[in-house]
Amino acid sequence: MTTTPPIPRDIPDLPAVPGTPVLLPGYVPATAVVAPVRRPVTAVFRLVTATLAAAGVGLELLLGSPDRIMSYFGVQAAVLLTLVSLASARRAWQAARPLPSSLTGAALLYAVISALVYHLLLGHTTPPFSMTGSTHLPVAWHGQWLALQLLYTAAPAAAVLDWLVLTPPGRLHLRQTPAWMLYPLAYLTFTLVRAEVVLPGTPGRYLYPFLDAEQHSYRATLANALLLGLSVYALAVLLVALDHTRPNPVGRRP
Repeated sequence: MTTTPPIPRDIPDLPAVPGTPVLLPGYVPATAVVAPVRRPVTAVFRLVTATLAAAGVGLELLLGSPDRIMSYFGVQAAVLLTLVSLASARRAWQAARPLPSSLTGAALLYAVISALVYHLLLGHTTPPFSMTGSTHLPVAWHGQWLALQLLYTAAPAAAVLDWLVLTPPGRLHLRQTPAWMLYPLAYLTFTLVRAEVVLPGTPGRYLYPFLDAEQHSYRATLANALLLGLSVYALAVLLVALDHTRPNPVGRRP
């Protein structure tokens, strides 16, 4: 039979820990501190943004060949903006976490790119730029004019307004910009390969006049593409910089 050794009456004091204890910082998500709330105004506005973009795409599809229409960068960007805006509207309505900023930032960047390219490079060309193959100037408030305004003015402006007024700042980061460049580079490859597959002389073989290797040389076309790519990257960096310097319009709301 084993016996328990007696407990000593005098227990020596443990030495004090030298210095002041340092508490390590820890990450606490905002939702653990402040309960998320529904944002119906934001949800409605994003639903309107999605409607504008979808209406522009739908109207162009009614006026032209779907294969050709869906090959344009501005149309593809509008489709992405539609999907992202719908998902963001649903999350704002249900008080759920917002979509990743890498996705919303990409949709914003592509919408702004399509708007700038149209208004700076395509809106005043001769013959007029048309995704349906029309050689006539679009008549105000008619189908083609309305589709162009929806795609390249109304929907991008709504996306920018959402970012400036309804989205907390500081969510975009420079590390996201290389990933944002993948789609424009892939689209450039697609449009040049498409032009090689389509028979010479076919209307709409080259979707954009500044990428027309028949009118310009391949060297000039690639130079235009390089200049456009650098401009796109500069715009992405500018959006990130502005996102970290603009005021917070939504306060502490999640």
